[in-house]
Amino acid sequence: MTKQSDKDSSKNSKSKEGLTVKKSENFSEWYSQIIEKAEIVDLRLGIKGFVIIRPWGTLIIERLYDMFEKELQNKGHLPVIMPSVIPESNLKKEESHIQGFAPEVFWLETDKEGKNGKEERLALRPTSETVFTPMFALWVRSHRDLPLKLYQRGSVFRYDTKSTRPLVRGREFYWIECHDAFATKKEAEAQVQEDIDTTRKILYEKFGIPFLPIRRPSWDKFAGAEYTIGSDVLMPDGKLIQQPSTHFMGQRFSKAFDAKFTTKEGKEEYLYTTAYGPAVSRILVSVISTHGDDKGLVLPFEIAPVQAVVIPIYTVKNKSKILKYAGEIMKKLEANGVRTKLDSDENSTPGWKFHEWELKGVPFRIEIGEKELKGKKFTLFTRDTGVKTTAPLGKFGYIKKLGEAYDKRLKTRADNNMKGKTVSCKTKEDIRKILKEGKIARVNFCSTEKKGEKCAEYVEKEIGAEVRGTLADRNEKPFGKCIICNTSANVVVYIAKSY
Repeated sequence: MTKQSDKDSSKNSKSKEGLTVKKSENFSEWYSQIIEKAEIVDLRLGIKGFVIIRPWGTLIIERLYDMFEKELQNKGHLPVIMPSVIPESNLKKEESHIQGFAPEVFWLETDKEGKNGKEERLALRPTSETVFTPMFALWVRSHRDLPLKLYQRGSVFRYDTKSTRPLVRGREFYWIECHDAFATKKEAEAQVQEDIDTTRKILYEKFGIPFLPIRRPSWDKFAGAEYTIGSDVLMPDGKLIQQPSTHFMGQRFSKAFDAKFTTKEGKEEYLYTTAYGPAVSRILVSVISTHGDDKGLVLPFEIAPVQAVVIPIYTVKNKSKILKYAGEIMKKLEANGVRTKLDSDENSTPGWKFHEWELKGVPFRIEIGEKELKGKKFTLFTRDTGVKTTAPLGKFGYIKKLGEAYDKRLKTRADNNMKGKTVSCKTKEDIRKILKEGKIARVNFCSTEKKGEKCAEYVEKEIGAEVRGTLADRNEKPFGKCIICNTSANVVVYIAKSY
């Protein structure tokens, strides 16, 4: 955001700096404006599919990383750092995996001193199953070494030829990828359920973003997986965006890389593996889109890099006293565990600062002027409600409680926005109508295995949507006929438009 010499002198200056469209009227333009004007990204380097994430965006992403990593470590995952490149021979080990990813791989120049001294191409990692699994083969010897639960944070690269959108769909994205090894199928499938629970605890409970855990059809599972469960979030424009997905790999990768262990009985068995991938840069999209409003970002208290900004309002005469008082308030807030910033920038007016920090989504603004100094109090502005209140100086401890209530309101508002957004449909016309209204269609369907592929193709070509799959957290019973081919329905699926 470029500061102007007279930031509050006219409505025109504010309109240039603030959002000029309403979220409900033109979501696409609203999103483009907010990521630029709230200083999340900069696109001016001009490389398709790659973005520069600015300091404010990076600080938010660091918070997302930290919260996911804390939960993962609490559940027994350990961090590692793996190379950003993968030898071509590794990528080719699991046939369905390379078939799925080959068109998206960024290839580097041939490594003339590659594996075992042979010339070999290297790929920028599109995902890391083919790096973790060979290490499992080296690190796991017996059942005593299991389970082995690892994760890394970093970026992956995919040569996406479709249209890209900043943070939504790109050629580089930032994520955490977990790769876990187990002795039995039962343990591995329990990990898949634990991954869904991690998504619920962080994405929903902490970030306030409702989602549907959906088991993907066989034609839409992760390349090399036995099955995939994705977390679908409905965006304001009626499209779904996939958030963390978890994959049950079975023994496919362990057989490809000869990753075995010795059982308690002394037998050799192949490992069962799983993978889980929260893409934090994409999760930021849902945070922005779910909670943001026509004034800018509305960051949950848990996520906000700055939870409270202190803004001094002074004249030449009382400047030193106000700044001293504001500094004391900042220290007391920090002592109470509130991430706080004192905005003492002398080149910006208080009005400009109000506007800027609202745009950036800071939950609480504390205004300190002459009346606050004299009354030994502070004025508190709450970002999501727009309400101002005053409180005595000793009340800093309750800011964190206000933050908890703030996050609860955001979550409740997001839940309310989802009410009525999933609608049961009985005809193809019902589906078209529901999708046009920006909702999700729930329908009886023949199959999510190979038998259902032709019906899914019809949905894609004739209706312009996707069969996302079946709910993974409950067993819904179909009744009657498939809505597309009129044969017996075996599953209940969800149909929607998506990114």
